[in-house]
Formats: sequence, C-alpha cells, structure tokens
Amino acid sequence: MFQHLFAEMNKMLQEISADYPTAEGARRNDLLSKYNMLHRISDDVMDEWLAFAEKLSQFRDQADFQPQPEQEIPEEEAPELAMDAFVRGQGYYKLLMYRKCIEQFKEVTARHPDSLAARLYLAMAYLQEGEGETAWGHLNHMLGLIRETKLKAMIYNALGCIRASQERFNEASELFSLSLLHDPALPEPNVNLEVCRKRGGKLQFGQQLVSLL
Repeated sequence: MFQHLFAEMNKMLQEISADYPTAEGARRNDLLSKYNMLHRISDDVMDEWLAFAEKLSQFRDQADFQPQPEQEIPEEEAPELAMDAFVRGQGYYKLLMYRKCIEQFKEVTARHPDSLAARLYLAMAYLQEGEGETAWGHLNHMLGLIRETKLKAMIYNALGCIRASQERFNEASELFSLSLLHDPALPEPNVNLEVCRKRGGKLQFGQQLVSLL
C-alpha cells in the first residue's frame, strides 16, 4: 500500500537531483524545501516502522500463538480504504500535491459518496488550494453523516473559518457558536469568535481535525 507514496517520493528526488546543481535563487530554495520535506517523511516512516516492529517482536516473544495468514478487509468495513485511489490520494496529500490528491479522492467519492475519510481529504485539499466554497460542500455533506458530537464541533469550526475568511463574519460567528454547542471544551471556536468580533486576526481550523487525516 506504500508503493504509490514511495514512487512519488522517488520522482520528486529525481527532480531535485537533476535540477539542484544548476538551480539558483527561488528555484534553489524550492528544491531545498522539497528535499527537507522528503527527509522528514523518510525519518517519520522509519521511526514509526521501527517502533511498530519492536512491539510486534515483543508480542511474539510473550504470546504463545501461530500468526494467521493475512485476511482481506471485509467489504462491508470501509471498502474504500482498500482502493488504490485512496492510497494514492493519501500519498499525494502527504507530499503536498493537493491537486493530484483531489483527483484521486474524487474517484473514491464517486464510488463511495458517504465516505467520511475521503470527504475530509477532499475538503482539506481544496482548502489548501484556496477553494473554500468547494471545501464547504464536502464538509457540509459530512455533517449529515456524523453522529459523534466532537467531530461535528470540529466540522462546524472549519465551516466557520471558511465563512470568516470570506469576511462573512455574522455567518461565521453562528457556526463557531454551533461548534461550541456540540463541544464546549473545543478551544478553537472561542479564538475564532474573537477574530470575528475584531473583524481580523488568525483563524484556527483546529489541529485535531487535521490530525484525523
């Protein structure tokens, strides 16, 4: 499932290797930024893998069992997670290639229109591309599918940020208030309500929502 991610990483590294020796100015800085991003992703993947492998080893040593053959994910349990387009889309998002990410998750939602994970990836990718209204449509679609109040609060906060970024502060304030109604402990809506009151400031979409990706 990681082939597509590493294929894109290798492609980006080839671009850096080919262009860096002769690059100057802004182009050189852009290539350095891409290299640093690849380095961080590589380190993160290695750290997570080593930690997981150690836990597997500890469990195998302590437990008396025979590992079972890998089983396919049951079709009724989030079948979209097994789609190649879903895996590719995740890889593109991590590589900050949001337009390609959008292409993949549009394919996923065409087959699974009520996939919360796919809708969230699409919404965040569109936000990164500056397309707030399109992101709004996907987040609003999610509201009709969500039962968990904390997640609803995060979605309402994100919707409020879209309206506030459009300087539609009255609508934004109502959405931030709805967010607090669902989860009074969520910190971001209070900060964003102050932004609406002052008609300016830095909006907080919420790291908890982003961390779900």
